Amino acid sequence: MPSVPSSAAPAARPLTRGDYKTLSLSALGGALEFYDFIIFVFFAAVVGKLFFPADMPEWLRQLQTFGIFAAGYLARPLGGIILAHFGDLLGRKRMFTLSIFLMAVPTLLMGLLPTYAQIGIWAPLALLALRVVQGAAIGGEVPGAWVFVAEHVPARHVGFACSTLTAGLTVGILLGSLTASLINRVFSPEELAAYAWRIPFLVGGVFGLISVYLRRWLHETPVFAEMQLRQALAAELPLKAVVREHRPAVLLCMLLTWVLSAGIVVVILMTPSLLQTLHGFKPADALQANSLAIVCLSLGCVLAGWAADRFGASRVFVFGGLLLLLSSWAFYSSLASQPQLLLPLYALAGLGVGSIGAIPLVMVRVFPAVVRFSGLSFSYNLAYAICGGLTPILVSLLLKWSPLGPAYYVGALCLLFMLIGGWLWQRRDAAQVLA
Repeated sequence: MPSVPSSAAPAARPLTRGDYKTLSLSALGGALEFYDFIIFVFFAAVVGKLFFPADMPEWLRQLQTFGIFAAGYLARPLGGIILAHFGDLLGRKRMFTLSIFLMAVPTLLMGLLPTYAQIGIWAPLALLALRVVQGAAIGGEVPGAWVFVAEHVPARHVGFACSTLTAGLTVGILLGSLTASLINRVFSPEELAAYAWRIPFLVGGVFGLISVYLRRWLHETPVFAEMQLRQALAAELPLKAVVREHRPAVLLCMLLTWVLSAGIVVVILMTPSLLQTLHGFKPADALQANSLAIVCLSLGCVLAGWAADRFGASRVFVFGGLLLLLSSWAFYSSLASQPQLLLPLYALAGLGVGSIGAIPLVMVRVFPAVVRFSGLSFSYNLAYAICGGLTPILVSLLLKWSPLGPAYYVGALCLLFMLIGGWLWQRRDAAQVLA
């Protein structure tokens, strides 16, 4: 398999001031973009009441509201494929900037939308359209950001760079959670319904546009610039080449995305609700523990990327998977009998989830530069759309069988993570294996 051109990212040099600038701006933009994407779910209840008829049954209103939220996930594969296609043909930087613009503008417009009482059925339809654009944007942002930073830094620092960016994305989730908590504390339910629900969307949109401006100072990746000079860009549809020539790499990336989605969706996004409904924790306690877990997740991501650069991603997969397996089992199995351990055990589980920070290192290396963006985006977004959608259903079914359903699901994916790590460990270099 073709390797990254050495002139683009010399392995010997250390990280420079320019590299840290690229990482900082990329991580900041990613955090704000993920905040824009996730903030909707924190205000789904009030949005549902304002954008659907007042006489609609509550269950149907909730279903349609979360259906609009889910539309963002369904739009991810198509948006990711389109943005990646042009990223491989026209440049990484252009699509990297476009993705955050396509996220910021709909978020800002959501905060300005008239409600159902003002324009009727057009209100939920406009909300749906904006949510679809957001989904398309996030589909290009995550893989595009990984490719962008990976092609900027020296080869021996790619793991650290990608994991730092991943940590930035998780910080975006934390910002959404903290903002929702602040808004709900400061404003009464009447003020929230009247106008305050708009504040987080307006703030997210404005900061997103600021990030668009900041990304103007980023430069095209050396790898893409060199391909342009050598006229080595794809001569056909990049996705066609990916599907025809790189199916093993696609399968590997999809399996790793399944592991990544399990850690985020189950441990971080679903667990706060389960803490309240299954174990009787107060919402404030559940959100506090969740915030601590996200902080530990962010730290764990950076540590995993750093370790992957020095010891190999395969070893991080094996030992990180083992850590997540043990910590998540200890966390879920102790909730009923030892609720006082909620904070330390949730923090440890969050740290274990941080082992996914080593995953992007493998994903950006198993595709040649000429189709890297398309290959990674196609694999990641397709797998996330499938696994991210099925995970809540599968965990819910497991919960009917046992209260430890989340632990069993996460544990199974940890075993897959460790098996992939062991397989790569034997072969040392994933790029050579999939050549």
